[in-house]
Amino acid sequence: MKSVVICGSSRFAPEMRAFAKKLKELGAVVYEPHLYRAAGGVWDEIKDFDKKFVALGLTHDHFYKMRVADIIYIYNRDGYAGVSTNIEIGYAVASNKPIYVYEENDAEPCRRCLFSGVVKNPEDLMAYLK
Repeated sequence: MKSVVICGSSRFAPEMRAFAKKLKELGAVVYEPHLYRAAGGVWDEIKDFDKKFVALGLTHDHFYKMRVADIIYIYNRDGYAGVSTNIEIGYAVASNKPIYVYEENDAEPCRRCLFSGVVKNPEDLMAYLK
């Protein structure tokens, strides 16, 4: 069984978690992002000096997950990919990983041309994980 890492904006945290949960129920190996704010962390309560270390740790943690996963799945509802997701897409391309997305409707043609395919549900994504 191949593995997948889920990427996307923290604004879609509940949907990404539900998507990942369903994939796991179907037997997939799933790596999820640590969504600091969506997990209850309050960014503004971290001292300014410490913010760069928290961000660095979260970024490198997710890059590690991307390195070990076989495929990358971008949860980009309504075609939205924020700054962090753009960085993740670049990392995936540099790592020569196939990138599947939730939404084809992406206004950025330079980003859109990097996607391997559009997959709307966990059941269909499982076909790429076998």
